[in-house]
Amino acid sequence: MPIPVGSKAPDFTLKSKQASGLVDVKLSANFGRKNTVLLFVPAAFTGVCTQELCDITNGLNAYASLNADVIAISVDTPFAQEAWAQKEKIGLTLASDLNKEVTKKYDVLFPMLLGIGDTSARAAFVIDKHGVVQYSEQTPTPKDLPNFDRIKETLARLK
Repeated sequence: MPIPVGSKAPDFTLKSKQASGLVDVKLSANFGRKNTVLLFVPAAFTGVCTQELCDITNGLNAYASLNADVIAISVDTPFAQEAWAQKEKIGLTLASDLNKEVTKKYDVLFPMLLGIGDTSARAAFVIDKHGVVQYSEQTPTPKDLPNFDRIKETLARLK
């Protein structure tokens, strides 16, 4: 079960590969300023993950208008994430949880995906600017998408 609504969101610092090189992505950088939509996705270059993040990229203005940043986390390396983002034109921040530490803190570890190994489950969290979880969802299977309408409804209440 993912961490519940009302919990203090575990802070993290993860690496992201940007044009300028490796940069730190820190959840608490938004505290006091913006809300955060935190998406956990199982693996780069897979069909459902690609579709999810491309759809989010196409709708980033809607999240910005709701005073929210979107960060997607996967257990891929930052270099694989960068190649994926370039190939698929993914325009949101991708953060690497290669050691699965953040995935475990949010309690969304998916064991032995397709016999390959442990990965992140597909999950979504809305974290308010005070660092409190306001929405928490892990999908029933990696092929199911989070309820983005409910995510936006949650953000609209926090604005």
